[in-house]
Amino acid sequence: MKTEVLKSIEKILRPWLTGAGRRLRWKLSAVFVVLLVVAAFFLRPGQSKANANAGMETMPLPSVAVAKVDREDLYRQVTIPAEFRPYVEVELHAKVSGFLQQINVDFGDQVKAGQPLATLEVPELQDQLNSAIATEQQAVADYTNAHLVFTRLTAVNKGHPNLVAEQDLDTAEAKDGAAAAAIAATKADMEKYKTLVAYTKITAPFDGVITRRYADPGALIQAGTASDTQSMPLVRLSDNYRLRLDFPVSVDYVQDIQMGDAVDVRVESLGGKMFTGKISRFTHKVDDSTRTMITEMEVDNPKLELVPGMYASVVLKVEQHPQALAVPIEAISEGKSPTVYVVNAHHEIEERAISLGLETPTKYEVLSGLQEGELVMIGNPGQIKPGQKVEAKLVSLLAEQ
Repeated sequence: MKTEVLKSIEKILRPWLTGAGRRLRWKLSAVFVVLLVVAAFFLRPGQSKANANAGMETMPLPSVAVAKVDREDLYRQVTIPAEFRPYVEVELHAKVSGFLQQINVDFGDQVKAGQPLATLEVPELQDQLNSAIATEQQAVADYTNAHLVFTRLTAVNKGHPNLVAEQDLDTAEAKDGAAAAAIAATKADMEKYKTLVAYTKITAPFDGVITRRYADPGALIQAGTASDTQSMPLVRLSDNYRLRLDFPVSVDYVQDIQMGDAVDVRVESLGGKMFTGKISRFTHKVDDSTRTMITEMEVDNPKLELVPGMYASVVLKVEQHPQALAVPIEAISEGKSPTVYVVNAHHEIEERAISLGLETPTKYEVLSGLQEGELVMIGNPGQIKPGQKVEAKLVSLLAEQ
């Protein structure tokens, strides 16, 4: 049977191997080419469409930068000029009049509390003190004598009643009391002159810096005790180890001032040095002429890096909205009403109208239209349209306010 099949195949192929068969093959080839062209013409549109659909299915989604709607403490910043001044500053006067015998300091010197600054020469005070000391010693001697007489008379009267007259006993007792009172009076007088002599030595009342020197040795210094006396101070002493930073707050922001609130300070004269302090006190009264309220913070200055009279810029936080719903400014599309592009759970762009509140340098407060945790597109929308599918790329923004 195998032989019969081979013979049948040979019978079919024999015409193709002869000359007539070759001409037939050329004719069939031409017909086959025409059929291929026709098939290609009719089948190409459907095939292209299928390829296009396949390409769309494999094309990656466009990426867009998004930020998460979150809650933050929002506030406005107001920059106010401020000036440093000493925490304590006094001009030291002499309590007594005299010639300046010695001055131990000059301006710029750092001194400690109790340190001698100057010495006055007042010879008459020392003489008065010596006289008071002598008077006090005489009073002590008189008291000793009077008290001895009174003690003896009392002892005799106890041993021998009616031997000493009552009048003599009363007289001795009175002299004894008077002598004791004289001691107290002379001692007080002596202490007064001791105090006045001590006033001839001027000492520092607190730690600080001598910021001015007014007198030189030999100058006559008047006692600075009467308001009508044109007395000259010796030195001016400032406590520069702690400074006061005063700044005026506009009446519009007075309600935002609270004790202990953090305040950022920038000192341009120190290369823009920044530090943070706290509000220590404020006047609770708005000045009628400036419509501002003086507010103050204390600044430690152990290295005397800051100098009284320097200017600073105080950055005050006002209109504080704690835990407000916030979005980046870049996410807002301005128009008749503000809108944002939201990437929803189906990765589709959704344009949504929102209501805005407080504006900071980097964020907007959202009053309505968004929920916490939603993703909003930031930057220029470009070719992105609502309803389009996208791939969200979460970016981190610095919330500098």
